[in-house]
Amino acid sequence: NVLSDFFPLMVLYQEKLYSVGKIPGGFIKREGRPTDAATLAARMIDRPMRPMFPEDFKNEVQIVNTVLSVDPDNSPELAAMFGSSLCTSISKIPFDGPIAGVKVGRVNGEFVINPTVEETELTDIELTVAGTSDAINMVEAGSKEVSEDDMLEALMFGHEAIKELCAFENEIISEVGEEKMEYEVLPISDDVRNYVTEYCTKRLDEALRIKDKLTKYNAIDSLKEEIVSKYEEENKDLDPEELNKLLTSVKLVFGEVEYNLFRSIVVKEGMRADGRAMTEIRPISTDIDLLPRTHGSALFTRGETQSLSVTTLGALGEHQILDGLDLETEKRFMLHYNFPQFSVGETGRYGAPGRREIGHGALGERALAQVIPSEEEFPYTIRVVSEVLESNGSSSQASICAGCMSLMAAGVPIKDMVAGIAMGLITEGDKYTILTDIQGMEDHLGDMDFKVAGTKNGICALQMDIKIKGITKEILKEALDKAKTARFKVLENMQTAISKPRSELSKYAPKIKQMKIREDQIKLVIGRGGDVITKIIQDASGVKSVNDKNAIKIDIEDDGRIMLYHNDINVIEKACNMILDITREVEEGKLYNVKVVKIESFGCFVEVWPGCEGLVHISKLAKDRVSKVEDVVHVGDMIVVKAMGVDNKGRLNFSRKDAL
Repeated sequence: NVLSDFFPLMVLYQEKLYSVGKIPGGFIKREGRPTDAATLAARMIDRPMRPMFPEDFKNEVQIVNTVLSVDPDNSPELAAMFGSSLCTSISKIPFDGPIAGVKVGRVNGEFVINPTVEETELTDIELTVAGTSDAINMVEAGSKEVSEDDMLEALMFGHEAIKELCAFENEIISEVGEEKMEYEVLPISDDVRNYVTEYCTKRLDEALRIKDKLTKYNAIDSLKEEIVSKYEEENKDLDPEELNKLLTSVKLVFGEVEYNLFRSIVVKEGMRADGRAMTEIRPISTDIDLLPRTHGSALFTRGETQSLSVTTLGALGEHQILDGLDLETEKRFMLHYNFPQFSVGETGRYGAPGRREIGHGALGERALAQVIPSEEEFPYTIRVVSEVLESNGSSSQASICAGCMSLMAAGVPIKDMVAGIAMGLITEGDKYTILTDIQGMEDHLGDMDFKVAGTKNGICALQMDIKIKGITKEILKEALDKAKTARFKVLENMQTAISKPRSELSKYAPKIKQMKIREDQIKLVIGRGGDVITKIIQDASGVKSVNDKNAIKIDIEDDGRIMLYHNDINVIEKACNMILDITREVEEGKLYNVKVVKIESFGCFVEVWPGCEGLVHISKLAKDRVSKVEDVVHVGDMIVVKAMGVDNKGRLNFSRKDAL
């Protein structure tokens, strides 16, 4: 469709759970909506491929990847990327490829291409890099606070492997590749091009220099509507199809003028459209505890971009269950990103999160996951939600900053503060200009969106998308260095709101206590059909049902670790004591103060503590011979006894005689 204002490319990545020998969970035993991992894989393939199609190519293209069989040591996502590039390259579709991608890890100081599952456990860099044989054009990374130099070295190491893959693809393309198709292009007459350029240039230049986002966009949109209406009025006698082509031509030329003017301001005048210096960050403000009832909240504002992030703590049993192709089956830290239409002054449909929201949430989660305490240090499920209230570029990085502060406000003992910044790029021939903290228009009309998040010690997450064919090592190095300087400034500002994690949790957050029992005692605590654990929950909480909102949560791990969660520490202590009573063991030879609970002709049964009973035989009741148990003790009496071990019936035996 030559009248389309975008290239309708759709990349699909379809996970089939049979590929890893799994049956889908839930009631409907077939694959449903794509998992977040599948959506991220589709985005990862789309991003390096999209810039390689001609700008004037508007035919609809669908690339469908179906995962049929998976070896965990060989990434199905990267196999899909290779296949997507190869099938497009050998087809008639115009495509300036091939492209390829690899994963880069670093194990014991050595870089590894496409690390295995075992190597991934040991790596401090998880980098996915894609590009052509000439340059890198997509980066996605998470890392344990590595330096800019190390990350650059990892990128270049990955690119060498990409060159090999692209060479292999070219061998296949030369053998079976088809001649590229001719495609229809909308012709634009010189008259339209010259008139629109002359009519709009001066006023569009003025509009682009307006600092306020909405005022700027309104001025640009008004001018666009004006020139389109003018052509529509002057050519209303044309055939509707021809008129539509003419008006589309006018819009395209208007877009070209806007694109060229914007870039000219940056490259030739050496200034940005909003008047900032190239390395200048927009004004930042930070605040915490805006929402009194939540476990932790923080607001981060940078220019006209604002994120409100909220942290919620829950029991480990509330972790997310993953039903995908990965070996990982659950996740205890989540970051979710919401981007409502009102944040950019628009209306639109609302529903399930889209690809963009899932992608931005995953980037924020990857950045903050590097500083989240281990389960042993902080046995909670942690959920951070970023609500983007206003957006003019870099909302994902604002979400990282706000999310970090909300974690600290909630009392999560994170290892260090994390901040994020988005860098941009404008190229003009051999010249280029790198921009710090790009806003929406600089992203839309620029050549690169390069997001870097990290602590004062190093990089935690990296993401790069570009609209040109690729970028060089020199550009990458400069962008990383300038991002580091900017990140330090943002971190300094965040520390004015909160400098370290709170030592205490919110009064609304569930309190926790950990205890350890032997693995063979787990069945005693759970009981037959769960009757014992149910009684503990009900009695300790004072509720009739374990599903009551006031019921204590008790998680029992296979290794005997028990986590107890409740808002009231007294309830936790009560449940803890009940478990101790069940699992506590009587020590042979030790004296105990016990209660007589039952009289028999052969002796009496005594309760050492709730759930623990034993027998005092009639011959062990006193030093002298006893003819009748009631002559010595009665039900309810408290007596001192000595533990004598276990009899042949498995009963605990006690002696009052030996205690005396």
